[in-house]
Amino acid sequence: MLKQRIITALVLLLILLPALFYRTAVPFCAVALVLITAAAWEWARLNGYAQGVCLLAAGVCVSVCGLTWWLGMLEQPLPWLWSLAGAAWVLGGAWLLRSGVPAWSAYPRGLRLIAGLAALWLTWLAVAQARVIGINFLLSVLTLVWAADVFAYFAGRAFGGRFSPGKLAPSISPGKSWEGVWGGMIGVLALALVWRWIDSAWAIAVPSFYTHLGRKGWFVMLIALVFMAAMSVVGDLLESLVKRSAGVKDSSGLLPGHGGVLDRVDALLPTLPLAMMLYSA
Repeated sequence: MLKQRIITALVLLLILLPALFYRTAVPFCAVALVLITAAAWEWARLNGYAQGVCLLAAGVCVSVCGLTWWLGMLEQPLPWLWSLAGAAWVLGGAWLLRSGVPAWSAYPRGLRLIAGLAALWLTWLAVAQARVIGINFLLSVLTLVWAADVFAYFAGRAFGGRFSPGKLAPSISPGKSWEGVWGGMIGVLALALVWRWIDSAWAIAVPSFYTHLGRKGWFVMLIALVFMAAMSVVGDLLESLVKRSAGVKDSSGLLPGHGGVLDRVDALLPTLPLAMMLYSA
């Protein structure tokens, strides 16, 4: 398993890194589109559709994203869209997590499919726009999620259950603790301070997400980063909820040793659109 994980990670890096650092955003946006299309196929499978419908869902996803690209929306400011997406994630995420696993299958399957495809489209549009803004900006958003996940893991292992009597969401993801959430938030704040210092010391032309937030004041930056770290947990928990409802461990086996694409991008689904919302505000 470890060997598979390493090989898959190396292959992904060999594809993603040249695309990310290419002089234009086109290669990266194209690679991201392939991954999001695969995630759309996985989403349809998780909701019990047959192979034909899963392929159709992937086709619809790539078509909508492609149309968005063709219309030039990657370079357009879309504050209204990101505000709607942010509100939908906050309210919808809270509602779904409160309802729990049994309620998921009670929602109409077609509605679940459409909502998932819309979320994936918004994620692709957000990551593409972030790359158009600049590599430094995009990486600062991506590493926010990775830092929240890594710090949450180690904080959960070291302190899980010591300060809070109950788990974060035992019926959805029994391994997650409140201490892990707090550790993830602390990790994100530490990362933001270091990144802002690097932006300033190296006079980087395109500011990071953290520097952009810092221009609104330290208090706003603090609240925004805690909010982003919390929403990354929401994305993770919602995918776990859907997988539990479907009775599967991974969204697919497309990434050997890692599961599926959705397993790797679940925390990015809310955070990327929310980052664009905060950037556009």
